[in-house]
Amino acid sequence: MAADASTILPGRFVSGEAVELDVRVARLGSRMLAFALDLLVLGFVAVVLLIVSTYLVASLAEGGIEVDAALVGAIFVINLVILFVAIPATVETLSKGRSIGKLAAGLRVVRDDGGPIRFRHALVRALVGLTLEFPGILLPGITWIAGLWTMLVNPAGKRIGDLAAGTVVIHERSPAVWGWVPLMPPPLAAWASLTDLSDLDDELALAVRHFLSRNAQIREPARTSLGLALAAELGAKVTPPPPPGTPGWAFMSAVLAERYRRNAGRLAASRAATAQVWDTLYGSTAQKLGH
Repeated sequence: MAADASTILPGRFVSGEAVELDVRVARLGSRMLAFALDLLVLGFVAVVLLIVSTYLVASLAEGGIEVDAALVGAIFVINLVILFVAIPATVETLSKGRSIGKLAAGLRVVRDDGGPIRFRHALVRALVGLTLEFPGILLPGITWIAGLWTMLVNPAGKRIGDLAAGTVVIHERSPAVWGWVPLMPPPLAAWASLTDLSDLDDELALAVRHFLSRNAQIREPARTSLGLALAAELGAKVTPPPPPGTPGWAFMSAVLAERYRRNAGRLAASRAATAQVWDTLYGSTAQKLGH
């Protein structure tokens, strides 16, 4: 469960419960930079498709198949769909909202509620881009201006595709504090160390973190109802349940603190293993060079 981003202040998310989320929306400049990088990549792919299509047409002609304008037009449309729909939608889905250009610019596409996009969101964005934005096959030129105007006047810097898909582009490299972690309530430390957190997904953990870090800014009764809903959803993902009588805030804080501790432990172990491998390789190489 994630808080619905129903209001967007200039450059910031504010949830429907008046919780300011620690993200910055991307504006026209950074988005155009990412788009330019993506366009360079698509240009390379377009050259490859052109070579393949030319070879295909030549092969069909040599095989005695008549190559007419309809066939050439069909191949052109297929290539256009591959370039501006299939590739962008697939890449953004698999990368959870980051194309190559967005990755380089530190941007990511997310849903309006802050959660990761699904294939349907990426597909809608790509289809709208093809028809109404760029290349804008319906009214090229006019739709480009309309798309830029939409991004300039929208509070979240959304393009037409974002409005249709219910998405927004944010800065991943935000200066806002994402590293806040709740403290472990001492009475729950022993219980938390034995809990199974394998069903707890990142989206729910992020929603709980936002609530705990901003709950003082939420007015009653919204704070209580949202806290109870999050605690109930978290309780369905964590086993065994907390000790009877545990307050909801303490339960949520303990779960997040334990999750952070485990992740930090795995990261430290991974880094230590990597360092050991490099030390072994370096020592072996140095030994060979010495001989």
